[in-house]
Amino acid sequence: MAGVWHLALTTIVALIAWHPGTTVAQPAMSQATPLTSPATAAGDQALLTMRDAYRRGNQRELQTLRPRLNGHPLEPMADYWVMRMGLETATAQDIRGFLQRWAGSYYEDRLRNDWLLLLGTRQDWATFLAEWPRFRMNDDARVRCHGLHARLLTEGSLSPDEAAEAGRLWLAQRDTEDACAPLVEQLLTRQAIGADVVWQRVRLGAELNRPRAVAQAVAMLNPDWVEPFGQVMAQPSRYLDDKLTALRHRTKEMVTLALIRVAVGDPEEAATHMERTRWRTQLTREEASWVWGVIGRVAAQRLMNEAPAWFARGQAADMHPDHLGWWARSALRTGQWTHVAKAIAAMPAAQQGEPIWTYWHARALLQLKTPDAQAQARAQFQRMAGVHDFYGQLALEELGQAITTPQPPPPPTPQEMEAARQNPGLRRALHAVAVGLRSEGVREWNYETNLHTPGGMGERELLAAAQLACQHQVWDRCINTSERTPRSADHRQRYPTPYREPVLQHTMTIGLDAAYVYGLIRQESRFITDARSHVGASGLMQVMPATARWTAKKIGLNSFQPRDINQLETNIAIGTGYLKLVLDDFEGSLPLAAAAYNAGPGRARRWRAPNDGSGPVLEGAIWAENIPFSETRDYVKRVLSNTTNYAALLSGQPQSLKARLGVVGPRARSSPGENSDLP
Repeated sequence: MAGVWHLALTTIVALIAWHPGTTVAQPAMSQATPLTSPATAAGDQALLTMRDAYRRGNQRELQTLRPRLNGHPLEPMADYWVMRMGLETATAQDIRGFLQRWAGSYYEDRLRNDWLLLLGTRQDWATFLAEWPRFRMNDDARVRCHGLHARLLTEGSLSPDEAAEAGRLWLAQRDTEDACAPLVEQLLTRQAIGADVVWQRVRLGAELNRPRAVAQAVAMLNPDWVEPFGQVMAQPSRYLDDKLTALRHRTKEMVTLALIRVAVGDPEEAATHMERTRWRTQLTREEASWVWGVIGRVAAQRLMNEAPAWFARGQAADMHPDHLGWWARSALRTGQWTHVAKAIAAMPAAQQGEPIWTYWHARALLQLKTPDAQAQARAQFQRMAGVHDFYGQLALEELGQAITTPQPPPPPTPQEMEAARQNPGLRRALHAVAVGLRSEGVREWNYETNLHTPGGMGERELLAAAQLACQHQVWDRCINTSERTPRSADHRQRYPTPYREPVLQHTMTIGLDAAYVYGLIRQESRFITDARSHVGASGLMQVMPATARWTAKKIGLNSFQPRDINQLETNIAIGTGYLKLVLDDFEGSLPLAAAAYNAGPGRARRWRAPNDGSGPVLEGAIWAENIPFSETRDYVKRVLSNTTNYAALLSGQPQSLKARLGVVGPRARSSPGENSDLP
C-alpha cells in the first residue's frame, strides 16, 4: 500500500500545481461560442417535441410540427424523422428528393441506409444496386448481405472470397435476421458454400442458447429437422442416454449439439460423456474438437484448472477462434506456456495479430530461453509497443521503457479551428448535444469525424474537431475524436481532467489516487455528468441506486436523496467514497477494485484464488485477462491503462502499468473485509 499511496500523493501534488499556464494545460475554453440563440429557442423546443412524437410513432404530430423547424440548424434531423416514419409508403421520387436536399450530410447517408434495408427486404434489386454505390458509411452488415444477394441474383454468381464473406457475416449475426440468411441459403443451394457453414451456425446458436438461430439454420438443410433439433436444444441429456433405444434417429450432428448444450451447463458431465467409446467413434475429429473447445471454454470461464487439459483433447485447428482465446487464457492462468503458444499458433492470422495475442505469444517465446526466441519476442514487442493501449504499454515495459506522455503535435492553427467551427455537421452535432439530443448529436459527430468515410477528415482536421469538442466541454467527443488520429496523439485531448476541484478535494480527503479516479471516470462516463446506463447506473461515476444509498450511509452523507445522484458533487463524493471502500476491501489492488466497481465485489472475490491460500498468485495482467465477463475484462484493462496515462500526464514523471497491476492471489487469512457487506 505504501507504493500506491506514494503514487496517489505524487498525482495530487501535481494536480495542485497544475494550472492553465503549464505545458499540460487543458484545451482552452475561451474560443467556445454559443450554440443557440433566442431565435432558435422555440425551434429547439419544437424539435424535442418532435423527438418524442417520433419515438411514439405519431406520424401526424411529426408532420404538424415539421414547418416550425424551417431554417432551424437541426432542420435535417426533423426532416429525417418525418421521412423515416413514412419510408415504407414514400415514393422513390420523394426519397430521392430528401437525399438531394440534404446531399453530403449524415442524414442523407442515414436515410439511404434505411432505404437500402427496405429495398433489400422487398427484393427490389434494380433500385438497390443503383443506390448502393452512393452509401458512404458502408458499415451495415445487413446492407452488405443484401448487396451481395443482389449481385448474386443479377450476375449469377459471386467470387469465392465474396461467398466466404457472406458466411462470415451470417455467423457474426447475433440471432435470426432477414438479410444474411437468405443470401447464405441461396449460396448453399448453388453449392457456393458448404453445409459446414450452416453447422457452425447451429453449434454457435447452441453454445449461446439461441434456439431461433438454430432453427433458422437447420431449416436450410432440411425443414423436417427443425422439430427434433429443437428437442435436442430443450433436452440435451436425453439424446445422450443409451437406455433410450427409441431414439434411433440420433445423428452425429444431434449428438454434437446435445454435447454442446450439456457442456454449457456442466463441463465435467460433458467431458465424462466424451470419454465414452460410443461418442468418440461416432463423431468426426472436427466435431469432437469443437465439443472439447466448448468444454474447455466453459471450464476456463469458471476458472477450472482442468480447462487446458480438456482443450488439449481436441485439435486446435478445428476449434472456434473464441475457444482458442480461452485456451490461451486458461493456460496463462495455470502457467502452461507451451499451451499458450499452441493455442495462439492455431488462431486465424487476424486474431494472432491482435495486440493481446501478439503480446502473450511474445511472452511465451521468452520462456524458451533461446537467442532466436528472445530476438523474435523482442521484435514482436517492438512492433506493438506504445502508450495508447494496455498491451502496448506492457510491451514498452518488456523493452525496458517506462510509460511517458508523448510530445503533443502542433496545436490546430486558427484557420484549422475556423474550418472546424464552420463544418455544418459538427455545428449540428454540437447544437443537438446542447439541447438534449445527445445520441443524435453523437451519431452525426461520429459520421463527420470518421477517418475512413470517403471524403472524411484527415489528421489535422480531426485534431481541430477534437479541440472544438473540448472547447464546448463535450468531453466524450473530445476524447473519441482525438483517439482517431492515426499518427499523432494529443494527450491533453485524450485524457482531459474536467471537474478538477471536486475530484481533487474528495481524493485528497480519503486518500485516493486522483489518476485512478480519472482513469475510472473516463471509462465509466467519458465525463458526461447526466450519463445513465441501461442497468440504471447514473452520473459521472455511474453509481447504481442501491450502491448510492449504501455508500451515502457509510460516508455520513445523511441528507442524500436518490434524486441527488446526478448532482456533480454528490456523484463524485459517493463514487470516490465507494471506490475507496472497495479498494480497502481488496487490500489496495487496483485491478481487483476496478473489477469490483464494474461487476460487483462478490464476483471479484470469486474471480480471485480461494481464501484458504491454495490458489495461484498471478500477475495482474494474467488475472485481468482471465476475467470471465468480456465487459469487465475490457473495463479493468482500460481503467488501468487510463490511470497510467493520467499519472504520466499529471505528474510529468515516467510511469509503470505493471506496478499498478501488481499481483492477484488469495486473500490473506488475517486481512480485514473478509465478511464485507459491500454491495
